Amino acid sequence: MSNQDPAGLYIGLDVGTQSTKGVLVDVTKSGSEAVLARAAEPYPLIDGLPPGAAEQHPHTWRDAVRSAIGKLLEGVDLQRVRGIGVSGQQHGLVVLDENDEVIRAAKLWCDTTTIAESEAITKQGRWPVPTGFTLPKLLWMKNNEPANYAKVRTVLLPHDYINFLLTGEKFMEAGDASGSGAFDPVERCYDEQILQWLDPNARSFFPKLVAPDAPAGVVSGSAAQFFGLPAGIAVSPGGGDNMMSAIGSGATKAGATVVSLGTSGTVFAYSARPVIDPSGLIAGFCDSTGAWMPLLCTMNVTGVTEEVRSAFGLSHEEISRKAEAVAPGCGGLNFLPYLQGERVPNLPAATGALLGLRPGYLDAGRLFRAAIEGTSLGLASGVERMKGLGLEVASLRVVGGGSKNPLWRQILADMLDAPVSVLLEPESAALGGAIQAYWVNRRAAGQDVTADDVASQLVSVAPGVTEPIAANTAHYREQLAQFQQQTTQLFGG
Repeated sequence: MSNQDPAGLYIGLDVGTQSTKGVLVDVTKSGSEAVLARAAEPYPLIDGLPPGAAEQHPHTWRDAVRSAIGKLLEGVDLQRVRGIGVSGQQHGLVVLDENDEVIRAAKLWCDTTTIAESEAITKQGRWPVPTGFTLPKLLWMKNNEPANYAKVRTVLLPHDYINFLLTGEKFMEAGDASGSGAFDPVERCYDEQILQWLDPNARSFFPKLVAPDAPAGVVSGSAAQFFGLPAGIAVSPGGGDNMMSAIGSGATKAGATVVSLGTSGTVFAYSARPVIDPSGLIAGFCDSTGAWMPLLCTMNVTGVTEEVRSAFGLSHEEISRKAEAVAPGCGGLNFLPYLQGERVPNLPAATGALLGLRPGYLDAGRLFRAAIEGTSLGLASGVERMKGLGLEVASLRVVGGGSKNPLWRQILADMLDAPVSVLLEPESAALGGAIQAYWVNRRAAGQDVTADDVASQLVSVAPGVTEPIAANTAHYREQLAQFQQQTTQLFGG
């Protein structure tokens, strides 16, 4: 079926930290009209783990994918479905034994128990490997769970595992692999040197690499039965959630910068050349179209604002109205938002702090605005680093849960001194999976099209742009300097 006319329906999935989300896209349509259906299946992290640990079992994702596909395809003529593309949370460690069974729960991107392993790998390697990356988790297993480590025969990332279930084949692509710490993002190949240092057998754990512009496999007969899919349809290589969000938000050519406001916060852009930051603060990822994608990631965004909102028991609309009445800067109240440690700056053991408290400051609106400002200042601090590496931020496209908040969009526009637009399809990573699957099918059919050609058809920006307010921009420039100074004084970042 993968060699049929590419026109038809495509499934895009995003296997995230809080839920698996999916879209069904009709590529004979364009823009917002192309998304026919959406589905979401929430799930938690495993409870009761030690401080810093964050884990989910891959079977949780498997079952959520099955349920989401069922919802997307309800009442749909399966003969019209042409392909599927999978996005997944980056950096998670999925380990399989000789029978391809999951050995243990996956340690996730936000797991900070691997500080020592990260430092050891960074010392041995050619560039910094952050705590959240995959390879420190594998070394952690070797150091702390030798019996489990001895069973390891395959290492996969979260989206690779779902692809394995769909196709029966094991493979990786450069985008997500470049966030593993086991990969050379400049040469787009595995880092043989660091894998040999970790374990002479480690290279054999990692599967073959596939090209970004060709189907990586097809849905197997057993997967078709389990997931309710037509057998034989194309499965694209997929990618990490940021790589797929880049495709689904149109960051498939120079000039497009995307800010994602989710559990974590990311800023990324398309680059035709590798961008390597010697400090390791900006990740020099490959993208999932054959180019590169310099990326900033902070670990604390909507989780911080949700802590404040839930503490007061208010809806998003109610607490946002209260926050809108508070002037920029919150009267000197600064929220250092490191509730789960932090990746940029590299402070995995840091904690959150409220500085500048005065009588009457513990009200809902002020604290909520301070949370938005604190998380946004974290992003702005990283953007300053990206600019120093040559990235030009002329305009922004904002995605993720936080993008729905007009106040947050205004604060971002002011801090980054750039106009902010919102995408009509909020699930940009899932949409990116569908777009990639359509792209690879068109390439397989002999059509000379780029990923940007396809994304331009299916990605739409909502009407209206949030413009920066000059007075606020000047204020936030001063506040950013103070934010960075306070972080350094408290945590040494």
